[in-house]
Amino acid sequence: MDPRYSAQDVVRCALCRDAVAPLYCNVCHTHLCGDCVAKHFSDKSKVHNVVPLEQFLSSDFESKRDILRRDLQELEKYIFPKYQESAAIIKTQKTDQLKHSQKLTAELNIQGEALHREIHTIIQRKQAEIDEMNAQHLAAIEKQEDETNKALHEIKQVIQELKSLLDTSDVGLVSKYRSRIAEFRKLPNKLKISLPNLMPQKINREELLKQFGSLSPLSIETEEQGYTVPSPGAESSPPARPLLDVPRLITDIPTTGYYQLSNVSCLSDEEIWTSGDNEIMKLYNLKGELLKSIQTKSGNTPWDLAVTRSGGLVYADRWDRSINLVSGTQIQTLITLRGWRPLYLCSTSSGDLLVIMTSDDCKQTKVVRYSGSTEKQTIQYDDQGKPLYSSSRFNTKYLSENRNLDICVADCHARAVVVVSAAGKLRFRYTGPPSTPGEPFKPYGITTDSQANILTSDIDNHRIHIINQDGLFLRFLHNCGLQTPWGLCVDSRDYLFVAEWDTGKVKKLEYYK
Repeated sequence: MDPRYSAQDVVRCALCRDAVAPLYCNVCHTHLCGDCVAKHFSDKSKVHNVVPLEQFLSSDFESKRDILRRDLQELEKYIFPKYQESAAIIKTQKTDQLKHSQKLTAELNIQGEALHREIHTIIQRKQAEIDEMNAQHLAAIEKQEDETNKALHEIKQVIQELKSLLDTSDVGLVSKYRSRIAEFRKLPNKLKISLPNLMPQKINREELLKQFGSLSPLSIETEEQGYTVPSPGAESSPPARPLLDVPRLITDIPTTGYYQLSNVSCLSDEEIWTSGDNEIMKLYNLKGELLKSIQTKSGNTPWDLAVTRSGGLVYADRWDRSINLVSGTQIQTLITLRGWRPLYLCSTSSGDLLVIMTSDDCKQTKVVRYSGSTEKQTIQYDDQGKPLYSSSRFNTKYLSENRNLDICVADCHARAVVVVSAAGKLRFRYTGPPSTPGEPFKPYGITTDSQANILTSDIDNHRIHIINQDGLFLRFLHNCGLQTPWGLCVDSRDYLFVAEWDTGKVKKLEYYK
């Protein structure tokens, strides 16, 4: 018995139920002892295949180990990284949710203060009306009071006069008396005043809510995620390809009309989009023939461009803060930013769009992932809360997604290539090969190839660095006539296209054997 199995694993014959079963039928999946084999073969309805149980168990053991290995590989390479990415996105969503909640609360308070100001204004206006009515009422009463007091004074005088006349025997004085009784019988008018009352309207809460404003409904949806597992026997990555000692120049494409050429992106293995120091984006074939030219929607110079998986062209307009999609001859604005300006972008293997952007004051830089026009992820800080990327007025930061889903940024101002995982975790910073310490390194363009190698243009030294997916320096691409290499892209066969800043040319290079 195989030592991997204990005595507790002893199996009895399925036919006689007593004897130990050292044999096993692979067809019927039945345990057998030697005496019962003939009886088992007597069933002619099947073709039986009886083997030693140890052989079956050993084969089954190896089969199960294969399953274990496949499960382990799938968990480590696909499932666990996806869950890590989801966890990072959830963390970002929680932070964004808190910020948005604080923003809503601030807006709510502002609206409440505005409503309080309106109510205070109404109260002041009504108080002014009350004060005016009080003044009118008081003036009427005081006038009536003055007239009554005057009459009282005159009546008192007449009373005194009458008393004096009654006590005198002077006929002359009595004859001069003129009666004023008729005058005094006309009593003073009585003021009839209707005092004002406040007639408050019943507060209609629904109408008040409408005037105050409403919240748009919360939408919570779950989106299924998936991944592709290589079929059994298929390799998870392409076989390693050796690099050429000296790259070969395949084609020179003169892109006329640009004084300074900065961007290049492959539409196919035979066609490339370019842009430079004016508002026109041009599509060329490898013969240098102009196939199409598109002017930006705003008339501004495009900061960067990229080809989507479906063959559309997207470009970043820094000056009007927009990201636009060119489809045929139509231009659609996909995203318009507020407080931020888009700089460089790339289309990912999943169809998302990665955009590196700077704040209006040029003090912050971040990478944002969009699905269509919906923001899915923001990458800005490392685990210690420090900025991943430098910020400056001249913020040159091309970016590319590697085939292992890493996000690679050529940070010229920081003189480094900054590589983070799909979840936004810092993996490494490449600052130049160890063999050239202190040598100035200013990475501009960046691209990745089928080997998950990273290529970045070193403009001041007129060469291109190749590093692997873990940041190990592999090779320089030079000695092939490069002049101020800027934008980079590779086609499906790993041919490299280099946009030269000063010459306005695109050079196609072969760098693998």
